[in-house]
Amino acid sequence: MPKKILIVEDEFIIADTLRGILKRAGYQVCGIADTVAEAMEAVQTHHPDFVLVDIFLIGELSGIDLANRLSELNIPFIYISANSNHKVLTAAKKTNPYGFVIKPFREKDVLVALEIALYRHQKNIESGQRQNTALLKKTDQIIGSKKDWKQKICDLGQALQPFIPFELMSVCFESKGNPDVDLGFLRIAFNEYQIIGGEELATIGGNTPLAFSKQATEPENLDTTALRLFGTRNKKMISDIFNMQSDLDFALEVPGKGAFHFSFFSKLKNAYSQHHVAVFETHQALLTDFILKVLPHEAVYTNTSFNPGKVELANVHRPNPFNDIIGSSHLLLKVFDEVSQVAPADSSVLILGESGTGKEKIAYKIHELSSRRDKPFVKVNCAALSSSLVESELFGHEKGAFTGAFERAIGKFERAHTGTIFLDEIGEIPVDIQVKLLRVLQEKEIERVGGRTTIKTDVRIVAATNRNLETEVAEGRFRLDLYYRLNVFPIIMPPLRDRNEDIPALVDYFLQVSNKRTGREVKAVSQGVINQMKQYEWPGNIRELENLMERNVLLSKDGYIHDIEFPFSQTKKQEQPAFNEVSSMSEGEKKHIIAALKKCKGKIWGIGGAAELLQLPPTTLNSKMKKLGISKDSGFY
Repeated sequence: MPKKILIVEDEFIIADTLRGILKRAGYQVCGIADTVAEAMEAVQTHHPDFVLVDIFLIGELSGIDLANRLSELNIPFIYISANSNHKVLTAAKKTNPYGFVIKPFREKDVLVALEIALYRHQKNIESGQRQNTALLKKTDQIIGSKKDWKQKICDLGQALQPFIPFELMSVCFESKGNPDVDLGFLRIAFNEYQIIGGEELATIGGNTPLAFSKQATEPENLDTTALRLFGTRNKKMISDIFNMQSDLDFALEVPGKGAFHFSFFSKLKNAYSQHHVAVFETHQALLTDFILKVLPHEAVYTNTSFNPGKVELANVHRPNPFNDIIGSSHLLLKVFDEVSQVAPADSSVLILGESGTGKEKIAYKIHELSSRRDKPFVKVNCAALSSSLVESELFGHEKGAFTGAFERAIGKFERAHTGTIFLDEIGEIPVDIQVKLLRVLQEKEIERVGGRTTIKTDVRIVAATNRNLETEVAEGRFRLDLYYRLNVFPIIMPPLRDRNEDIPALVDYFLQVSNKRTGREVKAVSQGVINQMKQYEWPGNIRELENLMERNVLLSKDGYIHDIEFPFSQTKKQEQPAFNEVSSMSEGEKKHIIAALKKCKGKIWGIGGAAELLQLPPTTLNSKMKKLGISKDSGFY
């Protein structure tokens, strides 16, 4: 049955053109609307499978307002607009569209965007179904476990992490107007939470008075949120103590018992949206049933009767899959959650982040936690492949396919069959090869250079780049259809400067590693050096920290590191632009490379060269210099 498409466009000629394009492609156009009101009426009447939305429409409401309504109804949509300025695109992206088509457009642009959007929507549905099944199974396991009810609720919090991420979850059960259960669960590691009661909250807050007092007899009209540890009156204190930036509150009516409240807190700004509200509402019956089965028949006021402590969850008995990745900052834990969520699926993953943030390690974790873990994991550094041989390296070649092809060669995709291929620095792949890579993703088949037959291949693709691919697409260096096909599940690796609370643990780890590697016995790094490291910008991120530690271990004279010299001049830390915004990333990269070249007196290769300092293959550095226009002739160094 053909997909039903609703067109929301206030220019008749464009709307009619779109209708013709869609009909020729076999889609059913169920209506055309030129205002948000007409569009919503059409949605209620025709129940479209997909909507094409112009951003600027007749009337007070815009396409972005309509998009928010469509998101609430779980109806996928694509924006079609002539206005692509940064402000409009930023607002539009917050609605999580399935794609963009910029006017003027070609027929092919519309059809490819729609095809990719339908593919991504189907993948989201499949992922949601898997998550729902997993949550149901997990809650059944928790209910059947022999743990006490507090630990069971803690386990529930961990099960909810993929759906509603948080750094702190509080729960409160109100029976007869009093909070009989009132606890917080603070996340301190991937699978560890600290249970917090009244005394602990006051202690952590420096004995700050809590904004309630429990009396023997409470007035009948008393606002019960005033009694709660994590209620409205204490939220400012919670925010200050734990540096929380967002919170989300839900309440469940538990039949025959009372009201059970959930509050989720995050250190990220604008962490919660209507999507999270919809998630909770979807699972409301499941959660109510869980609380009914888990809560004790006679709840006891926990602030005085329970002595909180560290609670290890059920899966603590299994090895922590991320124990070889150092750090417990909320940004890194968010990455761990995303990896845990996507690894069991077979979706393509795009890992974004600056050089040296650990993208390859995360790619391997995705493979390691997937059903393909016992199959090949093939790494490809796209930046190191010459443009003339990249096709042969990826897809292989037949004997005699080109000069020097003396025998058949098996490409990386064939080697990765039934396993995972990691395409590092995918932004470096030439546009003509991007077309063939798209074919692999769409049709799951390759063709060797010089070959006449296609070869079916079963490969999961994990790609990574330190480039802003949206900028690359806008400037014609990366195909839009390939970008949206790869970007099914993006993971953003945080730079080290944004997770500097992990620096002490990383320093300790690399100190031990460097001691083993060099045969030294350096005991510690001074607190002054740690403080300096927390202020440094870390252009080379974790890779730079590792090399800096090894260098200073070698330079240590008394078994301690008292001071440290950074490769780049230290400047006052400034707010960094978000990675997924259009920013001057290339300019920053250019400055770092020029600084390294100046420090190395123009030397690129070999010991003491800029490639060694930046921890890049010389070929990669050369390629980057060409693209950024850095040369001796240009006078940059």
